[in-house]
Amino acid sequence: MKKLIIFDLDGTLLDTIADLGTACNHALESMGYHRHPLAAYPYMVGNGVRKLMERAQPDAGPQEIDELLVLFRNYYDEHCTDFTKPYEGIPQLLEQLTEKGISIAVATNKYESAARRIIGHFFPNIPFVAILGQVDGRPVKPDPSIDFAVLLAHPTPKSETMHVGDSAVDIETARRACVDSVGVTWGFRPITELRKAYADHIVSSPADILKLALKND
Repeated sequence: MKKLIIFDLDGTLLDTIADLGTACNHALESMGYHRHPLAAYPYMVGNGVRKLMERAQPDAGPQEIDELLVLFRNYYDEHCTDFTKPYEGIPQLLEQLTEKGISIAVATNKYESAARRIIGHFFPNIPFVAILGQVDGRPVKPDPSIDFAVLLAHPTPKSETMHVGDSAVDIETARRACVDSVGVTWGFRPITELRKAYADHIVSSPADILKLALKND
């Protein structure tokens, strides 16, 4: 049985793509660049906001990227819950895990202040033991530093810890942190990516996560 589950945020707990894409398009248009269709954004996100800006406008230099980041954050901070919603079954899963005494944490490449705001909005009654995101001085996933920070905040044997996410970034993070990896099929990336990344487990519903967490090794 697992004692701690570390969840990715975007594409795992919450469908955030419309708000991310809208904020990015706002930043692009504010600087005279072309917007992208929202359908393009699932393949741009996952490695932090700076990488998103670089992918959205690959011809932009470092100073322009900095300006895009400011525009993005100013807009996203005000609109990060406009279209975002939990995936079906996720609120119930988090409640069930809590009832079973399994600790829950978030480790995301979204900048931390936005992650905390969004989690507080959608899951106000869930007692997360840690909500960690991108901050200065800590590398983004797939560097495992964020998982190590969760384990420092809530000491748990790695054998009793599971990292859940929707992309190869999370599978690689789990591997580097030496914890079990679980790929979810309802997120932003295809199941082929999860298989290619050699996820320890691939699940198609939140209920499957509960079964894995309760399974006796």
